[in-house]
Amino acid sequence: MNIPVEKIRTTPPISRVDVQKLFLILATMIGFVWAWNYLDMSVLSFFDDLSNVANLFKRMYPPNFSDMHRIVNAMLETLWMALLGTFVAAILSYPLALGAAKNTSPHPSVRFCCRSFITLTRAVPELILAAIFVAAFDPGPFAGVLAIGLHSIGMIGRLFADAIELADETPREAILAVGSTQRQTTRSAIIPQALPSMIATVLYRLEINIRGSSVLGLIGAGGIGIIVSESLETIQYKPALAAVSVLFVVILCVELTSSAIRASLLGDAANFGRQTRLGFFTRRSIVRNQRLNEKAARVRAVTPPWTSERLFRVGLGALFGALLIVSILSVDINWWQAVLDIPQINIVLKQLFPPSFGGERSGIFRGLLESFAMAVVATVLGIVLALPIGVAIARNINRSAFLAKMYRTLVLALRAIPELIVAVIFVSAMGLGPVPGTLALTVTVIFFAAKFFGDTLEEVNPSPREAVSSVGASRAQEFVSTVVPQFVPAFISNAFYLLDVYFRSSTILGIVGGGGIGYLLIQSIRVFQFDVTCAIVIAVFVIVLIIEWVGNWVRGLYR
Repeated sequence: MNIPVEKIRTTPPISRVDVQKLFLILATMIGFVWAWNYLDMSVLSFFDDLSNVANLFKRMYPPNFSDMHRIVNAMLETLWMALLGTFVAAILSYPLALGAAKNTSPHPSVRFCCRSFITLTRAVPELILAAIFVAAFDPGPFAGVLAIGLHSIGMIGRLFADAIELADETPREAILAVGSTQRQTTRSAIIPQALPSMIATVLYRLEINIRGSSVLGLIGAGGIGIIVSESLETIQYKPALAAVSVLFVVILCVELTSSAIRASLLGDAANFGRQTRLGFFTRRSIVRNQRLNEKAARVRAVTPPWTSERLFRVGLGALFGALLIVSILSVDINWWQAVLDIPQINIVLKQLFPPSFGGERSGIFRGLLESFAMAVVATVLGIVLALPIGVAIARNINRSAFLAKMYRTLVLALRAIPELIVAVIFVSAMGLGPVPGTLALTVTVIFFAAKFFGDTLEEVNPSPREAVSSVGASRAQEFVSTVVPQFVPAFISNAFYLLDVYFRSSTILGIVGGGGIGYLLIQSIRVFQFDVTCAIVIAVFVIVLIIEWVGNWVRGLYR
């Protein structure tokens, strides 16, 4: 049967998945409009609000470094807290990861318990944990170290477990075949494969913890945040800018150093789609390593040779150990008394259960709704503004390698300032309420999302681009037809991840007057209504689980 040419369908039929995607777009638009109106935000006042922040920065400039000694001591305390907290988390995460990974867990029930505990530690913001520990152990850096360590297990434990599960099974099977035990197999065949990724995870978490520990001083847990808070509360803007400047420089240096070390460990520097010429010393190092490996194979050495890679890792471990010793000796913690005070946490834990909303049920509901609206507006606005920046920093999209690197460095620098510090500045400039908190969140979303999008664009498969370019397509046609389809699934995944992260961030902005549930949350801790605290945390956790469930459903539409 011949079908007339004019009746042949040239577009695919509308499927159920297409309808669901359209529903998602409409739901996003409706949700954004609802959140915008709920927060009583205005386009006309938007630029006035930003001008108020600009005027505040004018009053803050130039920074006053007259109290530099105190700023440096507070910054060092922040670094030591972050280092100790990361170390505690890494030590506790290792056995949890072994129990959570499929290929090392002794039993499915053990795996479930370890995974559940790892997820639970990630659900409670470290600032709330710090407030609870301050109530249990009194103000000081010890509460901050415990909060950072416990909260970091959620990320480090999960990524450790993922790295262990991704280990190649061939060496493991070979060692089992000669009669080794499970412990010997794990130690000699699995952990060596996962170790580079595990080290990189610890370094990345250290970056995050330095930013996080810098704001713990706002609730009495030590660090440089207390100087920023005191300066802004007493309208001493120039000392506040001095403290923020020192914090900014330190975090930027740590991030650049950590990124270079992670790239060296994981080989990420070679995955940018560019052929780079190896330098003289790099070539000599490769040749030396090959000769050492060949020599070890000939003499059948039972220990690996001291290649430059092994020397680098040992040196990195020695440096971390030395810094750890310095931090233990330098931080203002009476370790013996701290160990004796640990049982006091049981008093707080008993007051957490059973959870209760008390007489604040309606206020808590409004606070949660406000936090969610803030997260929706900040995430959508931030993503829209981050997309062009992400394109500009992608080294395989931006033809100018210099500009791409410059933009990426700028994004990395601006991402260094913690969102709570940004919120303190916005609240000081605009007053109390959810609007300054939302704008502060938007600023942090922009630079956080831009890095995500730039990294995702750099990972797209170049083959379709080359094929389209070879038939004469323009750069715009090549980008739309080959890059965008590959980018969309990861973009959707990142968007829901950002909504998850910044909803949790919005729940603590109320501590500094930025709106949301944070004010009621911190007040419940300060007046020792820990049952209300537990109820709010559980409600936040449920909302986070719903966001994650919706995100998984949406990601399934784009597979």
